[in-house]
Amino acid sequence: MEDRDSFLRELIRLEGRSCLTTCAGCKTTEVAMYRCDDCLAVDLYCKTCILLQHGNQPVHLVKEWTGAYWVRRSLKELGLTIQLGHSAGETCYLPKIPYADDFVILHSNGIHSVALRFCGCETADTPAQQLLRYRLFPASTQQPRTAATFNLLDEFHLLSLESKISAYHYYNSLSRRVNNSGLSPSKDRYEQFMRMVREWRHLKVLKRSGRGHDPDGVDRTQEGQCAVLCPACPQPGKNIPDDWCKVHKEKQWLYALFVAIDANFRLKRRAISNDKIDPSLSRGWSYFVEELSYKLYLREHANLRQEKSMCSSHSAVNGVESKSTEGLAATGAGSVCCARHEMKLPCSVGDLQKGERYINMDYLFFSALRNTSIKVFNVSYDIACQWTVHLWERMITLPNPMHLAYNDSKINMLIPKFHLPAHVAECQWKYSFNFIKGMGRTDGEAPERGWSTLNAAASSAKEMGPGHRRDTLDDLIGDGNWKKLIGLGEMIYRKIVEAVPERNDHQEDLREFENSLKERYSTQLSQWRADVVAWENDMSKPNPFEIKSNAVTQASIRLQLARDEIDLPDTALIHTDISPSVLISMGIDLEEQQRRLRADSEKQGIHATDQQKAKLLQRSNGLLRRIEAWTNVQTLYIPSVASLRVKAALNSEQVQRPESFRLWLPSALRRQVPCDVNLEEIEWKLRTGQAHDALEELRQALRSRAYMLRFKDRFLRGQGATTRARNSLKSVDMKVDASAAKYRAAYGALSALSPLLGKVGWATTFRPLEKEDIRSMTHGTEDRPTEGRRRLSWIWLTCGYTDGTQADEGLQDAIRLEWCKARARANRWAEEVELLVEEQRRTLQFLRWQSDWWLERQALIMTDDPALQEGLKAYALRQAALRQDLANHFEHIWRNTQSYIEAGGGISTDNPIAVEYHSG
Repeated sequence: MEDRDSFLRELIRLEGRSCLTTCAGCKTTEVAMYRCDDCLAVDLYCKTCILLQHGNQPVHLVKEWTGAYWVRRSLKELGLTIQLGHSAGETCYLPKIPYADDFVILHSNGIHSVALRFCGCETADTPAQQLLRYRLFPASTQQPRTAATFNLLDEFHLLSLESKISAYHYYNSLSRRVNNSGLSPSKDRYEQFMRMVREWRHLKVLKRSGRGHDPDGVDRTQEGQCAVLCPACPQPGKNIPDDWCKVHKEKQWLYALFVAIDANFRLKRRAISNDKIDPSLSRGWSYFVEELSYKLYLREHANLRQEKSMCSSHSAVNGVESKSTEGLAATGAGSVCCARHEMKLPCSVGDLQKGERYINMDYLFFSALRNTSIKVFNVSYDIACQWTVHLWERMITLPNPMHLAYNDSKINMLIPKFHLPAHVAECQWKYSFNFIKGMGRTDGEAPERGWSTLNAAASSAKEMGPGHRRDTLDDLIGDGNWKKLIGLGEMIYRKIVEAVPERNDHQEDLREFENSLKERYSTQLSQWRADVVAWENDMSKPNPFEIKSNAVTQASIRLQLARDEIDLPDTALIHTDISPSVLISMGIDLEEQQRRLRADSEKQGIHATDQQKAKLLQRSNGLLRRIEAWTNVQTLYIPSVASLRVKAALNSEQVQRPESFRLWLPSALRRQVPCDVNLEEIEWKLRTGQAHDALEELRQALRSRAYMLRFKDRFLRGQGATTRARNSLKSVDMKVDASAAKYRAAYGALSALSPLLGKVGWATTFRPLEKEDIRSMTHGTEDRPTEGRRRLSWIWLTCGYTDGTQADEGLQDAIRLEWCKARARANRWAEEVELLVEEQRRTLQFLRWQSDWWLERQALIMTDDPALQEGLKAYALRQAALRQDLANHFEHIWRNTQSYIEAGGGISTDNPIAVEYHSG
């Protein structure tokens, strides 16, 4: 701010001649009236010198001094003519090629009208070729009148990939560069610009994929041949050993292909144009499937009805028929990508015509896998539980080249980790990445992260014709794949730094857990290990992660009591509508409502608004009425309770508030007055269910809090985001406190009833809930805070079972399940380290294979044109060197990872990677 006056003066100073009057070229003074805004220097030139200076810069912005101020002048107005094919002194203009006096060039500094001469010799190249050799891209091959510089097309190409800027807005910015007043608008070449951009994208893809080096020419390009492949995924013949099929069964998971399927409903396309008017420039050469075959298959199977979901009500399954298609040619797009590195697979993307139908997703899935010989597939899909039901029957309807030899392959169907909680319990242990061998720490959510890049272009792609849209999205996907490829070095490095300590911590945790079990459960531990290994080798066997005992809940107890009371004689029911079990259930519910009202009253504070006070008073009045109605029925079953209430009222000078009103359930009476033992037994059962419910609610709240804390620490920055996160954590903390209070009430009642009913053994399941017991599964106690030495709180080892005789068996089942999960965590982290080491090796081998592949390209085509021959060789050598440089760069990044892994991730002078990482 201190210097802005001087900066402003310098800008205004340039509005004059800067005290210059002499031509920088010929040193004359009278005619030095021209200056170029695109050249760095502010020298003045005469007309002759400015033209000589810009013989090869015909689109620079030149200004003329009028004697008072600068005005814009084009070099064409000053007499500059562009001569193609020959130098200006060797003009060979012939009538057969007209003089292009109004030729328009699109340059990054604006839209310019220029005078241009084509070479007219009999041996001259076509006008389009002459322009291309001048690094001008023609808008037409026949009598071109518009061209764009290569630099402009490169600039827009990169801008569209990085910022997703539309061609419309970019073109308008060019129009305003030359004249921003609107008084002299540039000639409209928007349609020509769109055509040139689309062709430029296409040619870049062909060039980078080596199609210009193929003797068979571009038309012989095969489907998927222009895609950027993932170097870290197993590619037979490119980056895995030749005998990979013979590897030991225990290591086959290292050569598995991880793929993830998903649909995106933001990538819509309006019903604009059609494939005949706007065809794609490629035919399934990159990521989109070949359109004719795809639509033919969809048309032939359009009448297939999709079965409804038998899991949760997934909108992707059940909402297909109701998906609105009005005004849309495509309601979205589906794709298949590698689940570990987020790169789209060749021939794996296609439009969706009416939601996420199986026939669309089947075609894309089998299209993506048809050219691989890999035998182990880990397939992630958020509706995998439904999609796989009749998958192989539907596969038969696809063209034969797409059929997968699934009988000779191992295919693991999984559900992404974030989506899994929305499924029923059976899916959560059957399709989990956490439990299945060979998954490492893959989460299956790769498509969700990949869509974010394409979604930025959704609004402009929505208005495109079908071919233009496919070509544009192909280009965007290819750019995304390339950026992920060059980022593999840092990504794998970062994952190794994280995975090694995690592996060690979880393995130590498993050892500690097993040591604590050996004294009491040594025999069972051997059986559990045998069971889980058997299931890992043959997943048709019983799943060890399935909960085998049915947990008790308050709702299940109430249902059982209601069934028991069906056969009671009418004489046993004192009240016609309210049975003994209903009476006690209602009392426990009222007790819960009292706790909530009391907590909300304490939370309200002294500065509550009138509206808040009114709502709380309404709740209080409603609770009081419910209590009064309940106590009237209670006195029928326990008449002596009336005397206790009268005595309490006489001893108290204050009127009891609803939240502090004593309900005198059997556990509170402690047989101070006569009470039916049947009522005590009913309360015992209901309190048991209440205790299990409270513990389950407490565990869920602790899991939510642990996840939110991890998310906050990892992703949230800034005061606003942190404040919102703290408010969310407060609500979770309130749930933790409420669940703890609910459990303590149930535990207190059980403690009071157990001596009255002679109940024993229940204390091994339920224990007093102390403050230090309320901690997440990953947190240790203060005296054992580290991951390797922590002990699970007892709340994670307790679950409910159908009756008292199953208590010990149920406890074993809970411990077995926790041991299986601890073992799975340790194994998954160990697998992750192995996978990352293998991915390092595969990436380096792939890049070197691809470098050799490019070296072979340099001599595939032999031509009589020495300039073309040199270009073919130069480009092939440059691409080969680029792959070799990438391999060397990655190797340098990973130079210390092996010693880091062997040392277990510890920080020492022998571990440079750990020192570097932990020092920031």
